[in-house]
Amino acid sequence: MTVEGCREWRERLGAYVLGQLSEDERAATAAHIDGCAACRAEAEELAPVARLLPMADPNHIATAPAPPPDLGERISHRIAAERGDVRRRKRRRRGFTLGFSAAAAAAAVAVAIAIVGGGSSSDSGPGAQRVAFESMPRGVSISATLRPRPFGTEIRMNVDGIRSGTLCRVYLRRHGGSITPAGSFRYRYGGNSDAVMTSGLDLSDADAIEVRAGNRTFVAPMQRGVGASATWNQKTTEKEKS
Repeated sequence: MTVEGCREWRERLGAYVLGQLSEDERAATAAHIDGCAACRAEAEELAPVARLLPMADPNHIATAPAPPPDLGERISHRIAAERGDVRRRKRRRRGFTLGFSAAAAAAAVAVAIAIVGGGSSSDSGPGAQRVAFESMPRGVSISATLRPRPFGTEIRMNVDGIRSGTLCRVYLRRHGGSITPAGSFRYRYGGNSDAVMTSGLDLSDADAIEVRAGNRTFVAPMQRGVGASATWNQKTTEKEKS
């Protein structure tokens, strides 16, 4: 018989060896044990324990020790400490994430300053040309310094007085009227704003610089063959765009 089939008989084995079964139950259990080696072996293991139980003196059995009075408090403190450790680990992970984000943001700001703030290059250099936009609206000023580079032309723009957040797009005009984009930047916070950008157009091939600030376009003519320290000021034209 399987163990599952002997479950009911196994539940009776303790009472059987203690002699606590009725006559009919004892006879049935004994008949089962005779034919079931597993139940017989278990009954034989239980029998010595049953014989020893009458020898036990209740007066010599020690009562279970009581738990320390502060056990509950110690358990509560331990649970609180574990929760505190979990919170601290979460804060450390969050702090690392925020710190990493702040470091990344600082690096991005540094790059932006290097690009928008103009880096360390000076306003003068071999073949550099400074162009001042004239006839501007009241309170608005735009100027540019252009330098020849191996890759084309470096353009340092200086804008002041336009509405904060205005998108400014810069172009170089070729001889003949075609334009080459040089980049864009957004004027911020109502203060002076510098931006450094580049164009693949050679400086010697450009005859004007165009700045589109919002819905306004400003154009300043350039002069070819200007020296490093020369400044070229031409009357600026403005046209309103629909």
